[in-house]
Amino acid sequence: MADEDHSPEANENSPSTGGGKGVEASPFGELPDGREVTLYRLNNDNGLTLEVMNYGGIIVSLRAPDRTGHVEDIVLGFDDLESYLSDAYRRLNPYFGALIGRYGNRIDQGRFALDGTTYQLATNDGDNHLHGGDRGFDRRLWQAEPFSTADGKGVRLSYTSADGEEGYPGRLETTVTYTLTGANTLEVRYRAETDKATPVNLTQHSYFNLSGEGDPSILDHRLTIHGDAFTPVDETLIPSGEIRDVAGTPFDFREPVPIGERIGDDNRQLARGGGYDHNFVLAMESAPLESPRPAARVVDPDSGRVLEIATTEPGLQFYSGNFLDGSVTGKAGAPYVKRSGFALETQHFPDSPNQPTFPSTILEPGDTYHSLTVYRFSTTD
Repeated sequence: MADEDHSPEANENSPSTGGGKGVEASPFGELPDGREVTLYRLNNDNGLTLEVMNYGGIIVSLRAPDRTGHVEDIVLGFDDLESYLSDAYRRLNPYFGALIGRYGNRIDQGRFALDGTTYQLATNDGDNHLHGGDRGFDRRLWQAEPFSTADGKGVRLSYTSADGEEGYPGRLETTVTYTLTGANTLEVRYRAETDKATPVNLTQHSYFNLSGEGDPSILDHRLTIHGDAFTPVDETLIPSGEIRDVAGTPFDFREPVPIGERIGDDNRQLARGGGYDHNFVLAMESAPLESPRPAARVVDPDSGRVLEIATTEPGLQFYSGNFLDGSVTGKAGAPYVKRSGFALETQHFPDSPNQPTFPSTILEPGDTYHSLTVYRFSTTD
């Protein structure tokens, strides 16, 4: 088993398993220090079922019908907690289904300056900081509160990150709410407050395969991204600061294109990412909370399943599963091989604390971080 923090932290509370009429809660195992992990199951009347655990806020499964009504799990992950804690998983470190924080994506050299002070974060991706560090939000036990409303069923997850955790300044109080609605949407709402200025960039890291998890490829999925530009990266996948037009490049997904159609093109950016692992610019500012903008649409031509994403975030990281290597086996008993899942992470841009021309990710005391991403599921005829 991989190294875990065996001593409970004061701000990592045992979950609440009560409340939330219609939300099932069941034990999902124990962490090495004995704290219990709970799995919450949400469903609607249209055949959608979501399972999420309070360890890492991880979406464990998402079952959706195809055009004939056949239901399959469409997110990568495992049937047991032990697999998420295993050495094999930690070596691969794919962040299946996890909540990411404090900072989604990369920060150059794990370093940034703020208000005259230079902060050094963990460097857990070569020389860079990735997805919150050695033990980010994806490896924390969140307090959970299930609920039901007229619009759907959900789970509210809360976690308090201590001042100095993973090198970040400020005590950050974070709440993330998953709501599965009767309109076949999954709403993910993020809220955070701090007592010191600090970078915040929260996201959700589910890998999708609309053919069903365990299918060996997502390359025939047809992808649309509503972004006219992307942020090119260097050899370590840190943005150069340029905002580059997608026109005439393999990054032009403004009209539907199979993911695999241009992924093997002779292109320096594709070579650096081993495929797609880039931030797309949806806008240069956040959208109003009540008006998330369209970000992406994916269609699986075989099953007819459709995923649409709208968000208040200005960016979207498209990752084509380039580093999946078959070393871990999923719920269907098949190994997760290269490009057997894709991630579409709504976000502010990578390395924004070091990029003055990018939208700011600094949360100030007295302000509240708000973000909303909506995933809509449907089928084609």
